Amino acid sequence: MSDFFVSHEPAIRLACFTVLFCFFASLEVLKPRRAKSQSTAFRWSNNAALFFVGILLIRALVPLLPAAAAIWAQDRSLGLFNHVNISLFAQCVMTFLALDCLVYWQHRLFHRIPLLWRIHRVHHADGNLDVTSALRFHPVEIVISLAFKLAAVVLIGAPALAVIVFEIVLNGGALFSHANFALPSALDKTLRRVVVTPDFHRLHHSQSPKESNRNFGFFISWWDYLFCSYQAQPGLGHVDMKIGLAEYSSLQQATRVDKMLAMPFIDTPAAAREKESR
Repeated sequence: MSDFFVSHEPAIRLACFTVLFCFFASLEVLKPRRAKSQSTAFRWSNNAALFFVGILLIRALVPLLPAAAAIWAQDRSLGLFNHVNISLFAQCVMTFLALDCLVYWQHRLFHRIPLLWRIHRVHHADGNLDVTSALRFHPVEIVISLAFKLAAVVLIGAPALAVIVFEIVLNGGALFSHANFALPSALDKTLRRVVVTPDFHRLHHSQSPKESNRNFGFFISWWDYLFCSYQAQPGLGHVDMKIGLAEYSSLQQATRVDKMLAMPFIDTPAAAREKESR
């Protein structure tokens, strides 16, 4: 079974992504959580374009993807799990938890370090939130995140199967947590004890800095409870809260793919106006 997943990784990941994307997009149509303030076609096309630029950059710059790095490390007996005698199941569970915790702390660093925030604000500048927001990351952030992940996979000596499962679950979790659909409150309350739900994560996209610096988890919600970064609900409620960054009041400016690609390298509109007034 492990060899099957490794040899068919691209097809399996694409199939899972496609099915989950269509499922959550359908729920957004059937039971939306918030009204949209911008054309769906415009947002989806630009978010998808940014995503594909990221894929092309990875293909050009990164010789190994995480599962291939796991195999490379195993062949050379590198990393912790290649030197200890524990079951594959235990290795997979520990790898999943370690990588998810890494993503949590990486996310916090992207908010804390100004240079990294300039890159990550591309994700937060969107004035709407839906399933395509899971694709809206600057290509430079994607490459940096991949570098963190590759280093962790080699240091852990992670099994390739665990890495593939983690990648599938993480991508599916991102689609789920960004999706704009109404989850029954009782179900949300139960699920968020373990995983990041749409309401759990939506607070993180609030225009309020106090709220956007909460709920950093991507899939497992435990890290926010454990490291004291959890907030249950936004102050204005999920329907009335403002999404995005206040300094990007123009939705066109925050959503066009060329503007998103340039965003880390130029000042915010407010900062630019301040410089001009001096």
